[in-house]
Amino acid sequence: MPKMKAEKKEKKAEKKEKKAEKKEKKAEKRKKLKQHVAQKGELESETEPLETEPKKKKQNLQATEEEEELTAEERRKLERKLKKERKKKEKQLMREAGISTKKAEPKKPSGCELALAYLTSWSETPEEWKFQKTRQTWLLLHMYDKEKVPDKYFTILLDYLQGLQGGARDTTVQKAEAFMKEFDGSDAEDPNLLEKCERIRQVLQLLS
Repeated sequence: MPKMKAEKKEKKAEKKEKKAEKKEKKAEKRKKLKQHVAQKGELESETEPLETEPKKKKQNLQATEEEEELTAEERRKLERKLKKERKKKEKQLMREAGISTKKAEPKKPSGCELALAYLTSWSETPEEWKFQKTRQTWLLLHMYDKEKVPDKYFTILLDYLQGLQGGARDTTVQKAEAFMKEFDGSDAEDPNLLEKCERIRQVLQLLS
């Protein structure tokens, strides 16, 4: 009986040793695979000497055999990890070289650009034009400002105002009359003021 127990213990010890050896070999293979994939993804090779073609083929063959022994899930995890490391290294190199890693965001059109584009669409492509209250409100608010609504757009805007109806039309007339009263007591020699007054007169003449 003692002999049988001793044999069992020996067998268990042998199994443990074999299991540990197998685990160690697998870890070593993973380490080699990681080094191989990392070498493939490097941007530059500054310290390592150039290898001959037969040696490269031998290493590639070894790496392929090691990859086959790993499960598909393990390979995916390892590849993702190495990909992240490569990207991190690339960004670090770019920062060191003074190159920005941030993507340039496309410039959004301003309210002025959108409103003028809305007016142009109404004039040139009426079949595609759609009413937008926000754009109309902007135009009515800034139509006396030559810098925001240049002369060529103001001419189109006068045509647009002919179709103005309801409360929007009444409000536009009331504001124009109020502006005119305000400017009557101002400096009549100011060029900007004269231009505004002229635009107000045209709007009143059109809508009154």
